[in-house]
Amino acid sequence: MKDIQLYLEKLQVQTAECEMIRDLATDPKKRELFTRLAEHFKTLATELERAKFSQDEAPLGHEIQTPLSDENDVQGNFTGNPTSYAPPHR
Repeated sequence: MKDIQLYLEKLQVQTAECEMIRDLATDPKKRELFTRLAEHFKTLATELERAKFSQDEAPLGHEIQTPLSDENDVQGNFTGNPTSYAPPHR
């Protein structure tokens, strides 16, 4: 549980740093990049908080595993089950 809290704090720091860099950037492309990075870190932190909350609610000795969200589905082929991967047809 302490590991999750450490990762959560790290994500929050990374979010704040990206927002600061975004605010200082003068190049529009860099502003957009750091805005997207900050949003990505916020999303990761939110998902980690949900996982932490789910584990707090689980009975002792039982961890709850949450499936990957569609945001983590890089090519639209992975459904959370390692045996269900199908390479893209070309």
